[in-house]
Amino acid sequence: MKYFNPKTLRFLLTISFVFSFLIVSAQQNGKIKGTITTSDGELAAGVNVILKNSKYWTVSDENGNFEFNRVKPNTYTLQVSLTGYETSESEVIVAESETSTINLQLKVSDKELKEVVVNSKKSILSKKTDYVARMPLTNIENPQVYSVIQKELLLQQISVDIKGAVMNAPGVVSISYPSGGVGMIFRGFSIGVNARNGMETVSGRSSVDLGNVERIEILKGPSGTLFGSSVSSFGGVVNLVTKKPFETPAAEVSYTTGSYNLNRLTVDVNTPLNQEKTVLFRINMGVHREKSFLDYGFNNTLLFAPSLTYKASEKLTFNFDAELYNVNNTRRTYNTYDANSGITNPSQLRIDYKKSMFHDDNDAKSTATKFFGQAEYQISENWKSTTVFSFVGEDVERSYQSYAVWSSPTQVARRVGLWGPIFNNYTNIQENINGQFSTGSIKHKFLAGVNYRLYTSNFSGGSTFTLDNIDITTPFAPIRRKAVDAGLNLTTSAVADQKTISAYACDVVNFTDKFSAMLSLRLDNFERAKVGTVEGYSQTALSPKFGLVYEIVKSQVSVFANYMNGFQNMAPVTQPDQTLLVLDPIYAVQYEGGLKAETSNKKLSGSISYYNITIDNATRVDAGYTIQDGKQVSKGVDFELMATPFNGLSIVSGYAYNDNRIVRASDPTIEGKKATSSPENVVNFWTTYTFQNKLKGLGIGAGANYIDKNYFTANNLVYMPSYTVYNATVYYEKPTWRLGLKFNNITNEKYWDFWGSSMAPANLLANLTIKF
Repeated sequence: MKYFNPKTLRFLLTISFVFSFLIVSAQQNGKIKGTITTSDGELAAGVNVILKNSKYWTVSDENGNFEFNRVKPNTYTLQVSLTGYETSESEVIVAESETSTINLQLKVSDKELKEVVVNSKKSILSKKTDYVARMPLTNIENPQVYSVIQKELLLQQISVDIKGAVMNAPGVVSISYPSGGVGMIFRGFSIGVNARNGMETVSGRSSVDLGNVERIEILKGPSGTLFGSSVSSFGGVVNLVTKKPFETPAAEVSYTTGSYNLNRLTVDVNTPLNQEKTVLFRINMGVHREKSFLDYGFNNTLLFAPSLTYKASEKLTFNFDAELYNVNNTRRTYNTYDANSGITNPSQLRIDYKKSMFHDDNDAKSTATKFFGQAEYQISENWKSTTVFSFVGEDVERSYQSYAVWSSPTQVARRVGLWGPIFNNYTNIQENINGQFSTGSIKHKFLAGVNYRLYTSNFSGGSTFTLDNIDITTPFAPIRRKAVDAGLNLTTSAVADQKTISAYACDVVNFTDKFSAMLSLRLDNFERAKVGTVEGYSQTALSPKFGLVYEIVKSQVSVFANYMNGFQNMAPVTQPDQTLLVLDPIYAVQYEGGLKAETSNKKLSGSISYYNITIDNATRVDAGYTIQDGKQVSKGVDFELMATPFNGLSIVSGYAYNDNRIVRASDPTIEGKKATSSPENVVNFWTTYTFQNKLKGLGIGAGANYIDKNYFTANNLVYMPSYTVYNATVYYEKPTWRLGLKFNNITNEKYWDFWGSSMAPANLLANLTIKF
């Protein structure tokens, strides 16, 4: 029998003792973790967290999270501190082999309350959002490209309407519909403002006011998987995030005046309704009065938007908000051009740039009513339920819309139509379950949801007709409403109800802390009811989404690729031989790859990507028969760079290239042509600098937007010319007030929107904002 060498035996006993000690220590030690938020509900990054009378100290990360490991069992005092907020202490008990969770909220110090209310602005670089992925996913982790326009940037630019605001995102061009609504064009496709707090909304006939907007989120690419066909287009989604209540009493009054008799007043008041601050209330109101730069035209709006948060318990929170938006204005004229007119673009027209051919008694009145309710319940530490109800109603009392049909640069036929009364009601009920779990070493972020949608509508109006044909080089009078009403023939048309039931799921699989995959799928069943002699139909669509992300530098630089899908439901078509063609949904498929970057100190954020969007089952007509093999390809590059390189300086810039072509169509002569409303090159740039020392508070800013020419007709014969608009601002800002001047279109550029309407020449805005 062999015996251990005494030295070997002592060595083994020592190792055994050390391992036993470590195991016992590990079993006895505990853990502390938690999340810190500010008084207005934002996640608090960079907060100092100390366990008093111990060696433990850390700083909360960008999501407000902190963690202490291997903490000896005991009762500790946890201290948190951040400049501008009260230093607070909380008792925490650490038990053997257990995790103690403590969530804390910072309170603004009385000494610095007013300073903090002003200076707790969100960085214009922030891309934190709860709606793009409907789960806690950072920009670097997300395989989809999106832009976020914060209200702080809109304040810098003294933005008074959404059309200018959205052009801070790469490739986005705003359009005003002749029906009165507002839309955007990007990646070769148009889309309205169809999402509000992630739920369906509408702006087709009533537009949007910025008075209740916290930020604007623009998702790039077909997004049918999460949002469905009613919210997204093949180009993407525009989502408005509204202002929410927070715990600190605050108020703001802002007044803007300027050229063309602009007078705009907005009020924002926030207050807790009880001492415990479990019931929070906020209200935003706005009045806008403005004349057109044309000799006729105006835009008057009224906004009323209350919101309420009720924290029923630590686990259950209710959020409610409503919005009433009244609009009385004149619509833009829809210009078209006869094929034999010789006109290739509106700069050839001989009409004065500021001349209107229609009197402003041909006006429009509409009301948008929006209600939103949400119940958020924390099922457990890693699982959450979110139940959402939304109702949007858009009512048009009347909408006189003008049309100009040009037969030559001097000859035009004037037409006017009346639309309304019209109502469109959209009701949505949605349930989302979010969770995190692990399968071995692989971590998952999971989302499952269902959505029920009901659309009801009623439509009436008077058909358009030609009132006269005039030579605009000779004196003429504007068309009055009395002449229009005398010839209108009003009719009412029934509109089919629509019901949609959708189910979707998304799993973000983290194979390592740097490599992840997103797997998503949506099942969408659409039903349109029978109306009159038109039969109803039902259609089912399946929409997948797949994405890959690899973080080259953790949380700072990632490469990504995605496959995304969007769809549009299509009604069956009766062919000339009376057979019924049951159509599939039209699908758009995007392949995209690129790079994202965000520095750890949040001084720079950027992305660059290449995309290809293909539609290969669009409908076309050949010899009277409908065929579902039309094809369109939109491809291009998106580039965005935002930076705050040093205190006081901020830069927002972007470039987008888009080549959008019709590959196969009903008309062979347009095959290979550029698609309409698809400018090839779009550039945006804006920078501001606020002085930091002797002239502290004084700031200047300047920027430009370049829009390439875009085709108005499918044969590419008529186009809207390219243009560059330069803007500048100067302001003086103190903790409780701000005074600013904005110079728009400082070179007095003449340019036209997609419908051929001339746009505003050089103009000036002045703004005074006071905070209480």
